[in-house]
Order: sequence, then C-alpha cells, then structure tokens
Amino acid sequence: MSEIKVPLIDLKAQYAGIQEPIDAAIARVVASQRFVLGPEVEALEEEIAAYCGAPFAVACGSGSDAILLALMAHGVGAGDDVLCPSYTFFSSAGSIARLGANPIFCDIDPGSFNVTAATLGEAVARAPRLKAIVV
Repeated sequence: MSEIKVPLIDLKAQYAGIQEPIDAAIARVVASQRFVLGPEVEALEEEIAAYCGAPFAVACGSGSDAILLALMAHGVGAGDDVLCPSYTFFSSAGSIARLGANPIFCDIDPGSFNVTAATLGEAVARAPRLKAIVV
C-alpha cells in the first residue's frame, strides 16, 4: 500500500509573487540581528495601524497569540463563555480554554463556512456568561 501525502499548506505560489520584498526584509532582519521587535516590526505595526485607521497595532508571533491577546485585552477569564465556530483552527477554542473560559461552539453557514447571525442565535442561548465571540 502506497502512502499518499497531502501537504497541510503550500504557499509556494503566494511566495513566488512577493519573493523579492520578502527576501529583502529577511536580509535586513538578519543583518540587524534584531530578531525580536526592532525596526522591521515597528514599521510593520505602523503600516498595519495606518491601513486599519487605528492609533496603533501590535505584531504577534502567531495567529494563536493574536487570539489570546485579544481575549486578554477584553478581560476574558475563568468561567466566562466565549462563542467560536465549530469549524476552525484549534487555537480558537484553545486560547479560550487557556484563559479558563468556556468555548461554546456554534455552527457555521455551510455555504460560506463563517459564523453568521443566524448560526449564532442557538449558541448564544447556551452561553449564560457570554463575554466574547471569536469569529
């Protein structure tokens, strides 16, 4: 029996279109030896804040960190209920649980795979201590 390997994610096509600026940015970081924070991260945060029309932005090491920080910023903690999609990456519920809160799963729209107002209704009824919704 031959083993079929399906890659989890393949970003080769996306990288090909932006390879030159990505490689240049990586070279600047390596040359500066500022692997944490530093001018490249500061510039990224400023560009993202300007793009979003926000006073500031915070770069994170991962999407999982971003979810965790957002929940922490909103004061999510032990015993709180937080809605999240049933069809999602594991860090959505994992970040909620890490703070001692209760992940309450809600269905997704089968056409868009997103949480919608219609799919939230039933889940809200199961979340007596609703503090946040992770979409």
